[in-house]
Amino acid sequence: MKKIFVLALASAFVFGCTKKMEITETIVPYVHVPVKYTIKEDFEMGSKAAYAVADVSIKTGTWNFDDGLLGSTAADIKNELQAVRLRTGKIGMNFDVDSINALVIKHAQYGNDAASVVSVWISEDKGTTYTQLGANLNTNSKTFISDTFKITVTKPVRFQIRKTGTTRVNIDDVTFIGAGNPGIIFKEVVDNIKDTVNYSTPAPGRGFPNGSGIDVPPVDGDNSNLLFGNPSNATSTSVAIENYLVDFKYFTTSHSSSRNTPNWVSWHLDASNVGSTSRQDNFAAFTGFPTDFYQVQSNSFSGSGFDRGHNCPSADRTSSVEANSATFLMPNMIPQAPNNNQQTWASLESYLRAEMQKGYEVYIIMGSYGKGGTGSNGYAETINNGKVVVPKRVWKVAVILPVGNADLSRVNANTTVLAIDTPNENVIDADWKKYITTIDAIEKATSYDLLSKLPLDLQKTLQAKLYIP
Repeated sequence: MKKIFVLALASAFVFGCTKKMEITETIVPYVHVPVKYTIKEDFEMGSKAAYAVADVSIKTGTWNFDDGLLGSTAADIKNELQAVRLRTGKIGMNFDVDSINALVIKHAQYGNDAASVVSVWISEDKGTTYTQLGANLNTNSKTFISDTFKITVTKPVRFQIRKTGTTRVNIDDVTFIGAGNPGIIFKEVVDNIKDTVNYSTPAPGRGFPNGSGIDVPPVDGDNSNLLFGNPSNATSTSVAIENYLVDFKYFTTSHSSSRNTPNWVSWHLDASNVGSTSRQDNFAAFTGFPTDFYQVQSNSFSGSGFDRGHNCPSADRTSSVEANSATFLMPNMIPQAPNNNQQTWASLESYLRAEMQKGYEVYIIMGSYGKGGTGSNGYAETINNGKVVVPKRVWKVAVILPVGNADLSRVNANTTVLAIDTPNENVIDADWKKYITTIDAIEKATSYDLLSKLPLDLQKTLQAKLYIP
């Protein structure tokens, strides 16, 4: 009986191994998983100042504008410098996009115009015929309404956005979401297109800005980047690898070599910093770090679901090409959830620039902390094969003063000091005022010493202040 049992067991073992080998050999097919993409046309490239029908070459391709233009006035609702302003007509793509699953558009009432209606149309035959996609959209808000359309067509398609009636609307940030090859070749790398695989070739790296222009902030004193202090006592020594001070002339940063993002970025904003220079969109690695630092590339965020989120905004540095180009160096970027970057923070940045235009100057410091955020592809703690940490929170402190001299001495207990701390999440309120906090709370979370150049009693007063505009 023992021999029979042993033989039976051995037979079962051999049979089991043979069967397992057969399964292993027959069910290991290669499965191709299309890469997800998110491509946004933000209408920042190109110009069109009249309503007459014309084709306009912008970042995603050539669009036809019929009774529409690219508006950049104070009355235009826009996320950055310009947006489509549409009257009684339409805008439409002269090219197709492939492998698309969803289309997102943002629309708002222009200026003081009354509410109106827009509609989205789709063509499957290269623009020969169009059918309406979904229902009409009510444009009844002075801030952007975001509407999403599910696309079930499997062939290349193009879209039109149509408007009836004489009231005007603004349209911005038309976003294509899909998986596969969208078939779009960009004329210029776009700031907020972070998920697409179409910028797979990194831009050449750059070193320090030349810093020879008349718009370069002074090293110290009024209008300098660090007038209110160095919050973490960062230094430019080889041992300070987690708190490495870098003067980029137009802003100053503390850099973490393990997170490969800035700990904080500090700069000054007044009317001299804002001019007619257009967005350069020339994202580039920074070649000025010590040789043992990892060099984040312009395409390191590709496919991650996170924006290359500026700390010092591009629109805060339009006084020269060099100033604007400095903001596109990767040490000025964090992996930022798209809606956090494009809505909440964009709105806050616009508010501070509006204060500047009213006759104020602003000292700003922005940073991030923690680990793990939620982008358009879901939650992640790192990107770029684990080399870049995704922050959990993003914060900003702004000291707003009437334009003048001897800035430190003009700060008092009534000075406007804003403190904002937001989760780095894609599901976030667009109203930055919902995230107002105190400097004390930010200091507790980061262990930084903010506004350290002020007298201690004044620091305590301002840091406990909850300012709500």
